[in-house]
Amino acid sequence: MQAHGMKRLGLCVFLACLPMAAQQGSPAATPAKPATKPAVKATAGKTAGCTVTAVNYRGWKATELANRWVKLYVVPEVGGRLMQVNFGGHDLLYIDPKFAGQVLPLGERGGGDHNYGGDKINPLPEGGQDEQHWSGFGGYMDYAPNTLKVLAREPNHCAVRLTGPDNEIGQRYTRDIAIDGETPLISFHNVMENVSGFPQAWSEQTITEYAVSEPAGSENLDKNFYGVTEVNPKSAYTDKPYHVRTGPQDNSAFEVKDGTLRVHWNDIMQEVWIDSPSGWLATVNGETGYTVVERHDIDHTHSYPGDASIIFYSSGAPRVRPNAPANAAAPQREGPFMEAEVNSPMVDLKPGESYAMDTTWYPTRMNQDFKTTTWSGVIGKPLAANRKPDGIELTGDFGVFYHGTLVAHIYPRRKEDNTIKVMDVTPTEEVHLQTTIAAPTDTTSRISIHLVDDKGIDRGPLGEVIVNPPIARGRRGQ
Repeated sequence: MQAHGMKRLGLCVFLACLPMAAQQGSPAATPAKPATKPAVKATAGKTAGCTVTAVNYRGWKATELANRWVKLYVVPEVGGRLMQVNFGGHDLLYIDPKFAGQVLPLGERGGGDHNYGGDKINPLPEGGQDEQHWSGFGGYMDYAPNTLKVLAREPNHCAVRLTGPDNEIGQRYTRDIAIDGETPLISFHNVMENVSGFPQAWSEQTITEYAVSEPAGSENLDKNFYGVTEVNPKSAYTDKPYHVRTGPQDNSAFEVKDGTLRVHWNDIMQEVWIDSPSGWLATVNGETGYTVVERHDIDHTHSYPGDASIIFYSSGAPRVRPNAPANAAAPQREGPFMEAEVNSPMVDLKPGESYAMDTTWYPTRMNQDFKTTTWSGVIGKPLAANRKPDGIELTGDFGVFYHGTLVAHIYPRRKEDNTIKVMDVTPTEEVHLQTTIAAPTDTTSRISIHLVDDKGIDRGPLGEVIVNPPIARGRRGQ
């Protein structure tokens, strides 16, 4: 496969050319002093800016990236994992309580369930049939220590780099993880480099284990947790626009509606592949109302491993092996969690060549009513508009990615700035819109709602709707 159109680049990419700070030392149980000035104080008593701090996180030597919205805990010792993301005081990721704070020797798999949790990067395709497939779980890929360097510790830009060792398939993985000081957005720059002496073809995959219990890792299971993504109307899969790779084919967890696939976590072990064309997935906790959208670019000119650009894997209840001895130890649960997996295309890399896949996380608030996402937020109950004697009533439920203001755009435009401020919004609170705006009831035919952030940047629409009922118009000339 030719890599025409792919991102071929050296490691001096994205944040790589920024001045490096010293490699992380051994953090103590209390946060170390920041190397630069403290975060900038914003108005209204809120803290703007971000910090990078060496900390002890649940017994691990970790680095914390933090702003007023999110706290990220990066643990280089256990395969270079982003071990936890706390958004608005809520932990999003699964951590296996049995392994919290532990750094197990390489090769020890804990009886087959050695899974720290968190977020990591792996190669595809998987399998043990030949050297063009990764044999999976274990080895340097999953567990070997990474090195961590601080790339940026500025008031509005904080970033670290994880660099893994040369692994068993002749690849080296590097991840830059970054936040700013004003939004909950988390950016990843994932690089795989061929460090072997011969050409190879691989895909890189990010794997994020989302907690489906409260607290994470407990048996207090969330009954309304979903993975969601758009399906391909011209799917490569024949019977359905998704492929159930493992687990029961008739599992009621899968539902296709309005162009999206919803995968319900129902305590059944399963893996489903989707050739989604849109480049986004969402994990939706319907009980707590915490939702994360992950975005990446889709390359429509190259093939994906197994045709899948996105994979959801659900842990399940323990399964007893067929014909197991009566005195056999009871199987242990895997999880509980749902994995959201983002795949790159298959890429041909000559020795020394690299490929980068950029992904971004957008944490917000939304319950099981989640329908879809836009660039500014997510939609639960879509925007609706109805004429009232004193104006036009707007209703809808949304989650937003930025702190700012919802603004109504009135059509047809009768003046240069035909907008009306609707309400202030914040990422950590679900938006329940029900208000009447003073728009012309006799001439307004269409309204859209946009999110404008605190800097005055229009982050895009959350919905657009024809005003109900429509204006009755006669034929021209009558």
